[in-house]
Amino acid sequence: MPRFSMVVEYDGTPYVGWQRQDNGHSAQGALEKAVLLLTGETVKVRGAGRTDSGVHARGQVVHVDLTRDWVPYKLRNALNAYLATGRESISVLEVKAVSEAFDARFSALRRHYLYRIISRPSRLALEANRAWWVSKELDHAVMHEAAQQLVGKHDFTTFRSVHCQANSPVRTLDLLDVSRHGDVIEIRATAQSFLHNQIRSFAGTLKMAGEGKMSIADVRAALDARDRSACGPVAPPEGLYFMQVDYPDDSHFARSS
Repeated sequence: MPRFSMVVEYDGTPYVGWQRQDNGHSAQGALEKAVLLLTGETVKVRGAGRTDSGVHARGQVVHVDLTRDWVPYKLRNALNAYLATGRESISVLEVKAVSEAFDARFSALRRHYLYRIISRPSRLALEANRAWWVSKELDHAVMHEAAQQLVGKHDFTTFRSVHCQANSPVRTLDLLDVSRHGDVIEIRATAQSFLHNQIRSFAGTLKMAGEGKMSIADVRAALDARDRSACGPVAPPEGLYFMQVDYPDDSHFARSS
């Protein structure tokens, strides 16, 4: 069967998360419904990563197997038409024909996330549900220095949800950078894979460092404790964005059309 990869963006606000669930409407379910309406086929759309309720995506990558060998741009446009008709907060940005060797999840080399904090006295209006509003001033330079204590291969038990189903808490964090642009503080994270709530746990802990409630040494000690109680509060989901997925250089395992 022809396989297609897609890059999709979505506003996570109305969804229970990426993954199809019994307790509400999911981004995966919305995309699968659009495929069903377009093709008449009941399919499973497989994503590169799961996002929780309220978490957004600018570059989620998925793959799907279809009976018909679609022209990629026509498949993109048709799916977007059905998503728009269904008033879904999802858009298909790109479609590629790929080989059966490509798997959106298992072929991924790195995943990139962004966490946005808006640090200002006034509450958010235009950015509501798009960032974490923190009314206090935050020292982003201290946050960045504290973040460097977490880069590398570590046991991240402290920053792992108690509901995480990963077999091991050990991960290699390639990048964790903090920068400021006006009122907006951006935390950018890169790794091959992440634990459940890992980035939001980072964000909550780094926010405490930015407030002066944790020192850089405290952040390192929290990591070394391998104890969930040593973590700062888990940051809210609306500040988190799934930005991009990297794959090997063979262009998503492209197949000839």
